[in-house]
Formats: sequence, C-alpha cells, structure tokens
Amino acid sequence: MPRAYWKGNLRLSLVTCPIELFPATSQAEKTHFHQINTQTGHRLRQQMVDEATGRVVDAEHKGRGYQLTKGKYVEIDDDELRAIEIESTHTVDIDGFVLRAAIDKRYLDKPYYIVPNGTAGIEAFVVIRDAMQDEERVALARIVMAHREHIIMLEPLGKGLLGTTLHFDYEVRSEKEYFSQIPSPRIGKDMVSLAAHILKTKATTFDPGKFKDQYEAALRKLVQRKAKGHTLEAPKPEKAPSNVINLMDALRESLKANRKRADASGTTRKKSQSKTGRRRGS
Repeated sequence: MPRAYWKGNLRLSLVTCPIELFPATSQAEKTHFHQINTQTGHRLRQQMVDEATGRVVDAEHKGRGYQLTKGKYVEIDDDELRAIEIESTHTVDIDGFVLRAAIDKRYLDKPYYIVPNGTAGIEAFVVIRDAMQDEERVALARIVMAHREHIIMLEPLGKGLLGTTLHFDYEVRSEKEYFSQIPSPRIGKDMVSLAAHILKTKATTFDPGKFKDQYEAALRKLVQRKAKGHTLEAPKPEKAPSNVINLMDALRESLKANRKRADASGTTRKKSQSKTGRRRGS
C-alpha cells in the first residue's frame, strides 16, 4: 500500500476519527522523458539562476516572493506561512451536507481515497459513512494541504470514502465569456429528431477500460523501437475533411452507418452464440 498523502482527523460535530488520504489517480504509469545532452547522452540538471546577475543560486538562498510591482517582491518565509495556518490543518471539518447533484461539475478538482487510520476510530468512521449513504447526500468540509486550504467533498465509496477537492469560486471562469459569441441559427425539428435518434443508437455504458491511451501506446512503441536501433518515420498528414454542405444528408448518412455497424455486430454475436451452442451439444 502506498504512503499516505495526508493524515489527520475527520470531524462531524463532536464525533472525530483519525483518517488517511491517498491520491485516487496517478501519473506514474505514463511515459516520462528526461532532458539529456544529445552529444554525451548524459542527463541534464536544471539550476536556479538569478535573472539579473545570471549567477546560479544556492538552495539555502532560494525563497518565496510575491510580486508587488515589476521587479519588486515581498519575501515570505516558511515560518510566516506556518504562522497563518488555521486550526483545520490536521482536521477535515465537515461544515454541512448537500445533494450530490447540487455540485457543479466544473468545481471538481482532485480525487482522494479516505480510510480510517488505525482501529480506534473505525466505529465513528463507519457511522459517518453510512449516514451519508442513507441520506444520499455528500459532505462539504475544509482541509489544509501543502499550506493551502481546500474545500473537499466527501461521499461514500465501498467501505471507505471518496474525497474530491473543489475549486474555489474565484478559480472557475464564467461560461458567458466563451459562449456569448455562439450564433443561434434556426434548426428544424426533423434535424433535431434525427440527431436524437442517432444518439439513441449510440447509447452505451461508461467502461473506462474501453478507452485506450493511443498516444501512450505509440510512445512506448517508439521507445522500444529506438532502443533496438530502429527509426520511425512520421506518417503523411491526413487530408482535411471536406465541409459538410447539407446537414440533413450528413445526419441520414450517419444513421445508415450506425445501423450497418449494429447489424454487423448482431450477426457476429449470433454466429458466436451458434458456435458455442454446437460445442455444448457435442
């Protein structure tokens, strides 16, 4: 089991239990590159350089500064940051409960798995978890990670809890700035109806295993080929698709194509079931 990212307490009114947080996602499996010297093949190391003097700065002289005006900074050290840390530093303090559907998806940030830390607070942990399950609500709480306070949404997930940090209101941009210039052409009901029918023919369930990272697979293949001394030529650029002139015709063609795929898939399934049945009969 990986090392906990955060340890502290979960508190609901007077009920408290020790917990641990673990990141629910990871970038470790992705292909990562290092910067190297192409002449020697050695890895390159970055250094902090004073932009005015051009000299390399030692780690002991590296600090934080907030820019007041161009070229003028106010220095903030670690002790000063610790001095303003709030009481919730080691406590996930539940403020209230809301319906899950009331949370705007744009506010969702990073997911974490939350588990009880030790056996002492398991009973309290289970009580809080099951109470949320019964009420079909999620909890909103405050947590401090890496010197920053976050709002975190807590919801039951199996035997544990899923905690998802939320963006603050000032971090989420309004859609009006981006959508205001979209025109509103008149669309016939028959077009919308045909498009809706296409959507129904493509209805499916979400299975993350079906979605493969094709670029990641290509990267790994590239690394393997290069390691064996092979080269890889860039493919020829594909021709840009022609502009669709008649939207209705395009919708009809899409519907025909979907039906053909559905018929082909059904025929394949029937053949597979028929073969399976003959094997069982024999």
